[in-house]
Amino acid sequence: MTTHRERIQASIDGKKTDRTPIALWRHFPVDDQNPETLAASTLHFQQTYDFDIVKVTPASSFAVKDWGVEDKWMGDAEGSRQYTKRVIHKPEDWEKLSVLDPSSPHLAGQLACLRLIRENLGSDTPLIQTIFNPLSQAKNLASNDTLIAHIRQYPDAVKKGLETIAKTTAKFIEAANDIGIDGIFYAVQHAQANLLSVDEYTNFGLPYDQQALIPTKDLWCNMLHLHGRDVYFSLLRLLNFQIVNWHDRETHPSLAEAHSLFKGVLCGGLRQDTLVLEDQAKVKEEAADAIQQTKSHRFILGTGCVVPITASHGNLITARESVE
Repeated sequence: MTTHRERIQASIDGKKTDRTPIALWRHFPVDDQNPETLAASTLHFQQTYDFDIVKVTPASSFAVKDWGVEDKWMGDAEGSRQYTKRVIHKPEDWEKLSVLDPSSPHLAGQLACLRLIRENLGSDTPLIQTIFNPLSQAKNLASNDTLIAHIRQYPDAVKKGLETIAKTTAKFIEAANDIGIDGIFYAVQHAQANLLSVDEYTNFGLPYDQQALIPTKDLWCNMLHLHGRDVYFSLLRLLNFQIVNWHDRETHPSLAEAHSLFKGVLCGGLRQDTLVLEDQAKVKEEAADAIQQTKSHRFILGTGCVVPITASHGNLITARESVE
């Protein structure tokens, strides 16, 4: 077992690995506004830490800017940009969205970034592209409050918008497949009890997830990210993913519990705050505990979400060394 690809594939297959795999990823604010600089930053991060998966993390707006939203870098610790202009205000605005082609400027820019990374990364390291699910993109088009209000007051209008977003997303994934990605990192933000009920997510999330994910069926390294607290972990039974990532240190289930709930690979074990606020001893402690919980079986050491841009180099190196 000499390559990252072999190690991740073995973990997915349920086989014993030579060491625990590890994958950490972060935003690159400012650099993420240009395909070349985002590609260069992503490659430099990988050259520095040598993780087992390269997860490309563009600003969330890459998926929706071609519909007219605007955002701005304001110094967020996670590296996220703030939306300054939305395009969905009234119920009828959902019906005005048109399906975007992957040649649209901002979608094409992200494909160009992927092309550069794939050419320079080599085939021995899995490459996965971040995809925000249709509900997450709808939130970015409308704001979360407007989206949820419209779901409950104007459901048919929202569904027409989600249909358009799902078709656009599927077309983008198809184009990314042609570049040679190994999978996607599928970010789901509304499958949590404090935002939508299970029935609401089943009605407004799941059908459009299933539609958007059709082009991923032949990819071997797809990771589902369930964002937030009190997440609907049972969704894994209805979606086909090899890997799941969630805030396991902050919400149910724990890594140990999840092993009996999901037959694929678990990714997590490290708190974001630990990498920012704690010392290297605490990083080692959390990593060791996560490996013990899972017996290093079907497990990738990671965080519950992005590594904050304020995380220290020393803590990232310690995380990487903890799996050796």
